[in-house]
Amino acid sequence: MKIFELLGVFGGLALFLHGMQMMSSGLEAAAGGQMKNIMERLTANRFMGVLTGALITAAVQSSSATTVMVVGFVNAGMMTLNQAVWLIMGANVGTTVTGLMIALDVGALAPIIAFAGVFLMIFMKEARLQHIGQILAGLGILFIGMDTMSAAMAPLREFPAFLRLMSTLSNPLLGILFGAVFTALIQSSSASVGILQTLAASGVIPFSGAVFVLFGQNIGTCVTAVLAALGASRSAKRATCIHLLFNVIGTVIFTFLVLVFPITGLIESLVPGPKAEIAAMHVIFNLVTTMLLLPFGNALARLACLMLPDREEAQGAGGMRLAYLTPVAAGGKEGGLGVSAIVVDQLRNELHRMLEMARQNVDTGFKAVLARDTAPLERVEQREEYIDFLNREISRYVSRLIAIETNEQGSRMVSSFFTVAGNIERIGDHADNLAGYTRLLAEKDITFSRYAQEEVRQMRDVTLRAVSALFSGEAGNDVWLSQVAGLEQRIDDMTADFRRDQLNRMREGTCSAEACILFSELLTDFERIGDHVLNIAQELTRAETTL
Repeated sequence: MKIFELLGVFGGLALFLHGMQMMSSGLEAAAGGQMKNIMERLTANRFMGVLTGALITAAVQSSSATTVMVVGFVNAGMMTLNQAVWLIMGANVGTTVTGLMIALDVGALAPIIAFAGVFLMIFMKEARLQHIGQILAGLGILFIGMDTMSAAMAPLREFPAFLRLMSTLSNPLLGILFGAVFTALIQSSSASVGILQTLAASGVIPFSGAVFVLFGQNIGTCVTAVLAALGASRSAKRATCIHLLFNVIGTVIFTFLVLVFPITGLIESLVPGPKAEIAAMHVIFNLVTTMLLLPFGNALARLACLMLPDREEAQGAGGMRLAYLTPVAAGGKEGGLGVSAIVVDQLRNELHRMLEMARQNVDTGFKAVLARDTAPLERVEQREEYIDFLNREISRYVSRLIAIETNEQGSRMVSSFFTVAGNIERIGDHADNLAGYTRLLAEKDITFSRYAQEEVRQMRDVTLRAVSALFSGEAGNDVWLSQVAGLEQRIDDMTADFRRDQLNRMREGTCSAEACILFSELLTDFERIGDHVLNIAQELTRAETTL
């Protein structure tokens, strides 16, 4: 085999993989932000779940992309493990479409499809049309790459060393191992099946040996999902385990059937040509395995739970950790299908934790001032450190993610969370200030008047109402924003009224100088908390209107 022919194989493979990546990115940019809603509606029952998984995989030409998306959804708590089972089964069915298109020689239209896609990308101004163009261009490039590989592999029929290697693959175990390892290396079963079809069409490997390689390829495609689940939650790892179980069980069943019954001979007699034979076997393998395991989907989920039982999640220094955010699409390489929906929910959940800690500190801070009790101050300081930790980690995550986010709407939503995190951190700072006044009250034996204490109680009540409003399920709409703005205005009005009352008490001599200074500082923190609550509400409303 000449060096230029070898370069042709690698060049064709590069085009094939790049085409799949373009399609996946185009679909993500066009619909990534709506992926969560699509999943919730279409995984209501097992049959719709399987169909949804198959259609998405057929659209992006990659079961790995679909499965990684499912792992991300499970990790983000957006999908249950039982729902994930049906999507994973559907992904295995949908991945057969690539082989069918190769067998039907759809690649003959590849230049036209690629040209149409590039035309939309370059000359259309509407973003959605450009994204559709990216999908079409990716599909065209995918088949151009396959044709390039096919032409480069033709001389392999005359290469003795390669023929000897292929002859060993008639051994079932070696064939399965080769298929699994090769697919794991290139992380694409669609590409590896396409290469297998090309080899078979070139006469390099007989169909009887190719079937075992094909079975192994179905196992090897699980590697991408396994890598995606590293560092993810226990449930996400279980979703990967289900994917692996599905393909291993299918491989065991079909290896037995092929060895015992003349299935390969029957397919060769009914289906014309090696490419079509491999495509037919690929479809039969995944359809039959899906039908056999469909009644046992929930059992697969339970088996995955038994294999990976619950355990205490590892924590970082000082017990601080991110509970929801994981390196999904934030590892610095690329995004992926559904990443917008995944990260938006993960960030919301993490910010919810952060806001709850700030709310607890506000409540504790006011109570400590009223009781002049310094005992809770240590807990307040610990929570404040945790809030600072979450702000740093969320900000780092967002800054990495913005650079790789392919969905414009999702990018704006993620960017808004950067501002939200900063405002929550400032609420935490003011709550910490409130608690700190308790230490001065105790050390200097300062006592607020009965009127001042009643005003502190009123401040606490309205502040908690304002912060708690940010947890509302209605967050993001205009009615909710007007309600939060009303609470913030109430805080401003109360601040003005209480300052006026304080001046009156100073004139009457019922308020000491030190108590007046502390009360004035407390009013400043009270007002600033209201400002940051309104900032968060405005940012969330702007972000929601982008989706």
